[in-house]
Amino acid sequence: MGVVTLLLTALIAVIGYLFIRLHQRMHYWQRKGIPCEEPSLLMGSMKGVQTERAFIDIWTHHYNKFKGTGPFAGFYWFQRPAAFVLEPFLVKHILIKDFNKFSDRGFFSNPEDDPLSGQLFVLDGHKWRSMRNKLSSTFTSGKMKYMFPTVVKISHEFIKVFGDMADKSSVIEVRELLARFTTDVIGNVAFGIECNSLKDPEAEFRVMGRKSLTDKRHGLVGIAVLTSFPKFAKRLHLKGTAEHIEKFFMKIVRETVDFREKNNIRRNDFMDQLIDLKNNRLLKTETGEDTSLTIEEIAAQTFLFFAAGFETSSTTMGFALYELAQNVEIQNRLRQECKEVLAKYNGDLTYECIKDMQYLNQVISETLRLYTVLPILNREALEDFVVPGYPKYVIKQGTMVIIPAGPMHRDEKLYPEPNRFNPDNFEPEKVKNRDSVEWLPFGDGPRNCIGKRFGEMQARIGLAMLIKDFKFSVCDKTVIPIKYDKTNFVVSSEGGIHLKVERV
Repeated sequence: MGVVTLLLTALIAVIGYLFIRLHQRMHYWQRKGIPCEEPSLLMGSMKGVQTERAFIDIWTHHYNKFKGTGPFAGFYWFQRPAAFVLEPFLVKHILIKDFNKFSDRGFFSNPEDDPLSGQLFVLDGHKWRSMRNKLSSTFTSGKMKYMFPTVVKISHEFIKVFGDMADKSSVIEVRELLARFTTDVIGNVAFGIECNSLKDPEAEFRVMGRKSLTDKRHGLVGIAVLTSFPKFAKRLHLKGTAEHIEKFFMKIVRETVDFREKNNIRRNDFMDQLIDLKNNRLLKTETGEDTSLTIEEIAAQTFLFFAAGFETSSTTMGFALYELAQNVEIQNRLRQECKEVLAKYNGDLTYECIKDMQYLNQVISETLRLYTVLPILNREALEDFVVPGYPKYVIKQGTMVIIPAGPMHRDEKLYPEPNRFNPDNFEPEKVKNRDSVEWLPFGDGPRNCIGKRFGEMQARIGLAMLIKDFKFSVCDKTVIPIKYDKTNFVVSSEGGIHLKVERV
C-alpha cells in the first residue's frame, strides 16, 4: 500500500470516527428517552438562528412545544446537549436549593488570552466566587445613592435633547435615543468620561457601545465552537472578543485609572470602587482573601458594566414606552403618580422620591416580564443531579442547563392573560405571594444580577423624567406586534421603536 493511499485511508477513518462521535452526541437525549426535537447535525436545536429565527423565537418554540411533558426537555446548544427546564420547582432547585451543584454557567472564558472575557458574568468556580465577593460592595444601596445625582444630571440633558427632537418631528425612534442616554450614564459612572452621546450620536463611546454588541471575532461556526466546547477552545488559546473592542476598552481603562491615581481624583463611582480594590484599600473578605484586582480584571468588569448596563436599561425603557403608547390609561396613571410624588418632594427627583413611585416600579417589572432582555439563564451541572420525583430525569455532570425565563414569563399558568401588559401583576401583595423564581429578569439565588439595583435606578429615572414631560402614542411607523432582532442574543426590537411624541 502506497503512502498516499495509507494517509487517505487514515484520514477517512478519522473523519468517520469523528462523524460517529458527533452523531452519538447529537442523539444524547434520544438514547435517554427524554423528549426533544431531532437536531441539526451542525446547528443542533439552533437551526435557523440569526437568519430565519430570533433567539427568543427558538426558546419560546421549544418551551411551548414541550411544557407539560416533564421537568425538562432535551435541547442541543449547537453540538452541546442541554437540559431545557420546564417547571418552576426545578428552577428553584437549580438557582437556590441546590445552587452549589449548578453554580457555574459553563461559558467560554479565557482571561489569560482574552482579558475582557474575565468578566463576572462568565467566570466559574473559585474565580467567580472570589470576584463576586470583591464586587459585592460596589452595588449596595449606599453606593447607588452616591451615583444617583450623576444619573439625574444626565437625565436633565436627555430630556432637553428629547424635547428638541420632539419639537422638530412628532415621530421619534426612541430606542436609539434611550441608548445614547444610558451610554452617557454608564460612561460617566464607569469611566468618569463625558461621552456626549446625547449631543453626538456618532460619539466614540456610542459607536463602540453598538459595536460591542454586534461585532464578533468569529462567525457562526466559530461561535458554535466556543459555546459547544469552551474548555477545548481555551486550551487552543482562542479569543472571543473582537480585537478592536478589546484594544479600545483596555486603553480607556488604563488611561482612566492612571489619570485618577496620578491626580488623586475621587468621583464616588464604579471606577473608584474598582481602583480601591486594585490598591487593596477595601476590607478583606471574610475568608481573609486578598481583594486586589489587576488592571485586566478592572477592564473586564468595567466592560461588562458598560455593555450590559446601557443595553438592558435602554431596551427596557424602550419597550415600556412601546406598551405605554398602546395603553393610554396606564400611561396617564403613571404620569399622575410621577407628578404627585414629585410634588411631595418639592419637584426634586431624589433617591427617596424615586423609591416612592410604586406604580413606576410595577410598570418596569411588567415590562421586564413581557420583554425579558436576557431571556434565558445558563448553568452547568457540577455533579450528577436526579430531579426530585423524576428518577428518569438525570442531569449528568458537565451538562448545560437552560432556564427559559422569557417564555416562562408568558405562561398562562404563572400569569393570567400572559400576553397583556398589566402592571397590576406586580402589586405588592401579588409579588409577596408569588414564588421568586416565577420572575427572573435578574436571575435569582446567589448568582443573581449584581447590577440589579443600578439597572432599576437608571430605568426609573429615565422613565419618570420622560412620562412627566411627554405623552406617547402609536403612529403609522409603530410596528405592532413587535418584531424581534434576529441577530441579537438579547431581546431587542428590529428596526427600532417609532412613537408619536407630544409635550404634556
